[in-house]
Amino acid sequence: MSAIVCFMDSGGDEAFPFEDRAAAGFALGRRLLGISWPSPAVVLALPRGGVPIAKAVAYELHLPFDVLVVRKVRHPRQPEVAIGAVAAGGVTVRNPNTAADISPTRFEALAAEQRIEVNKREVRYRWGREPLSLEGKTVILVDDGLATGATMRAALSAARIMGANCLVVAVPVGSREAIKSLQHHADEVICLHVPEPFEAVGAYYDDFRQLKDVDVRDALAA
Repeated sequence: MSAIVCFMDSGGDEAFPFEDRAAAGFALGRRLLGISWPSPAVVLALPRGGVPIAKAVAYELHLPFDVLVVRKVRHPRQPEVAIGAVAAGGVTVRNPNTAADISPTRFEALAAEQRIEVNKREVRYRWGREPLSLEGKTVILVDDGLATGATMRAALSAARIMGANCLVVAVPVGSREAIKSLQHHADEVICLHVPEPFEAVGAYYDDFRQLKDVDVRDALAA
């Protein structure tokens, strides 16, 4: 699979760094308005951080909105480093660049812990509501940024397993390395800003407060 990678570093009217996630979402949604994908389409957020952004994108594009629960597998000695990710549907992705010093057995144990959390959050967020069907649809996957890309790769794999026909990644900001790592997993990757050198995702938001489960639940209920 070959992806079209769009680096939109300049020419936009959005403020950068972004005021908050919602502002980033509306800026991203406006940039996506002129792009055509196979119908029908749905916007999926990677919770929690991707929820306000995906909700704004869905509003701009007049598309249905849902979440795809994904959890990072963190390095046991460096919790800020993602060594992989797990997603709904039992999908697991290992990041060879950051997990080189972790044995397969240890990685599987860490991933198993996150699978339990994924299942808990699916129940907590939905309150009995079924997820949107992805069968035969274009799925636009949205997060607040891409650092390593491991979480998004797990989400892409899960969406493909769930029957998605066309996979689009859309984010406000990301590292060039993470975006390149997605080229063979998505049909299209769109990123508004690709700073170099790339810092933590939160550095590109004036307001990057942590969201709570209730924020996700309320967004889905609305």
